Amino acid sequence: MTTAAPVLELHDLRFAWPGQPLLLDVPHLRLEAGERLFLQGASGSGKSTLLGLLGGVQMPQGGRVCLLGHELGRLRAGQRDRLRVDHSGFLFQQFNLLPFLDLCDNVTLPCRFSALRRQRACQRHGSVNAAAHALLARLGLDGALLARRVDQLSIGQQQRVAAARALIGQPELLIADEPTSALDAQARQAFIELLLEECRAAGASLLFVSHDHSLAGHFTRCLDLATLNHAARSL
Repeated sequence: MTTAAPVLELHDLRFAWPGQPLLLDVPHLRLEAGERLFLQGASGSGKSTLLGLLGGVQMPQGGRVCLLGHELGRLRAGQRDRLRVDHSGFLFQQFNLLPFLDLCDNVTLPCRFSALRRQRACQRHGSVNAAAHALLARLGLDGALLARRVDQLSIGQQQRVAAARALIGQPELLIADEPTSALDAQARQAFIELLLEECRAAGASLLFVSHDHSLAGHFTRCLDLATLNHAARSL
């Protein structure tokens, strides 16, 4: 009997920016299917750099990063891009929405670049637009709001649009980088609950990176990057 590969796994990951001391030295990190992992780290600890490495945007000086059993360092840049867009959704701190598009067009963007996510969205909902509308409705964005440009929405509403975009087409992995930093405490808790509910519905694993330890109780596992990172401990 074979054991399914974890959604995400890294071994002996080492990274330094040119001319800088070693920033990351992480012996091992593993994320299983359906797992919700909270990764805490202070500003400047290398959180965003780590996420770039996990997405294959940057390459490490040493070690391996594997997504669904595929070692990113063995793939060409185009293959890494395809693997990332097919199987990963990213929720950024600044959301990175396109202001000249409405809600639905922002949400469906990943399906323009990934035939797999487009196929999954259509299989589940009948069409890509129907999938976007269903996600937005579950996140409390429907009716007259759908005709608005995203730059006409509140910060909290923009955040939910970004979450829907990351989740459309049921990627196996959702990576969230400080997505609640612009919200007050009440809105932050409400958004976390919505995000976790949607990850469960999509069957997605969640890697949630934040400096706000008050959110850790929502997750199945909590790790501190300073504890994982040998480079930080050696400073």
